[in-house]
Amino acid sequence: MLRPRRDETLLLLTQGYAWLPDGRRARGRRTVSTRLLGRPALGIEGPDAARFLYDEDHVRRAGAIPEPVRATLFGEGGVHTLDGPAHRARKAMFVALLMGEGIEPLVERAVAGWDAAVPGWARQERIVLLEESRVVLTRAVCDWAGVPLAEDQVPALARDLAAMVDGFATGGPRHWRARRARTRREAELARVVEDVRSGETTLPAGTAVDVVARHRDAGGEQLEPRVAAVELLNIIRPTVAVSWFLAFSAHALIRWPRHRERLASGEPGFARAFAHEVRRFYPFAPFIGGRAPHAVEWDGEQVPAGAMVLLDLYGQDHDADLWGDPYTFRPERFLGPESGPFEMVPQGAGDPRTNHRCPGEQITVALLSALAVRLARLEADVPEQDLSISLRRIPARPASGVVLRVRG
Repeated sequence: MLRPRRDETLLLLTQGYAWLPDGRRARGRRTVSTRLLGRPALGIEGPDAARFLYDEDHVRRAGAIPEPVRATLFGEGGVHTLDGPAHRARKAMFVALLMGEGIEPLVERAVAGWDAAVPGWARQERIVLLEESRVVLTRAVCDWAGVPLAEDQVPALARDLAAMVDGFATGGPRHWRARRARTRREAELARVVEDVRSGETTLPAGTAVDVVARHRDAGGEQLEPRVAAVELLNIIRPTVAVSWFLAFSAHALIRWPRHRERLASGEPGFARAFAHEVRRFYPFAPFIGGRAPHAVEWDGEQVPAGAMVLLDLYGQDHDADLWGDPYTFRPERFLGPESGPFEMVPQGAGDPRTNHRCPGEQITVALLSALAVRLARLEADVPEQDLSISLRRIPARPASGVVLRVRG
């Protein structure tokens, strides 16, 4: 059985991304037992551990995501909370939308939006890249998805979508902003879904809004409008979260400027390698997890039914056995063969077509690859600012959001 230990919820809140890696190092093991949110928990790391976590015979998501996270980041009733046939039927909708021919049109919209925004940035004394890039991404993904949105509504929606990402792992004001933002946007998108179903609003077939509005689950029923709104946000919100990776990309170019020329040159393969290294090196999701549906054993630990099992994403992406010299930012490590599906895990592990790995990962990589090149080509000065990244803050970000003086 998992050995009883003190509850480490407060320790997680104070240590952030370092909580699981430090706990594993202190015990000298890849597997550690603990308690979290009053429940026994097992922290695990490594490719084999990732395979274990993504096997539904061992770990399931239903009932595993805490209410504060559902109420901010994922939404109630969304695909992240499902298992088995229900999950596969819902996930197929996401795979069709996010892993097919729709990637290139979304990237084209985002690049065009970036190029259109640069002259306006140059007219300002300074910009905060994290904030400006989320506006570009919101405009692009809403146009691509078919979300009815007037131009003057874009900044407010961008703030709300960013708030949902920024507030899921804190109990303070950020968390309550995230709850209010989700409530507001779910209500609006539920009305859009109802208008599409009634025929009051007509959208091109194949757009995300049209597909989600007409989707039928494993039992043949349409999604309740609020749940359909949740799933639309689960398409739009992660796309806007790429703004975090863009801020990290700018941080990398400021800290290691030798990569700028090569990235700006458009060298085949390097932009993608740079995007992968940003995702590996910088802190994004600290861990992912679920609950054991029945008693199970892993790495010599007997895990009781209902216990939480947590895969240390940040720790695995900085595992020296997997990534030689893991705390060195080196895009060249990704110019060779692709890493395995259970090795590089910033957005989960395994096959997104069949399990809980994020199906939007390909979009993230494509957007980041294209926009990082634009970022490297941007003529801008970097004023003095606080570029520190606290591992205690989830989600982490450069403290300043990366302030730039754009010259044109």
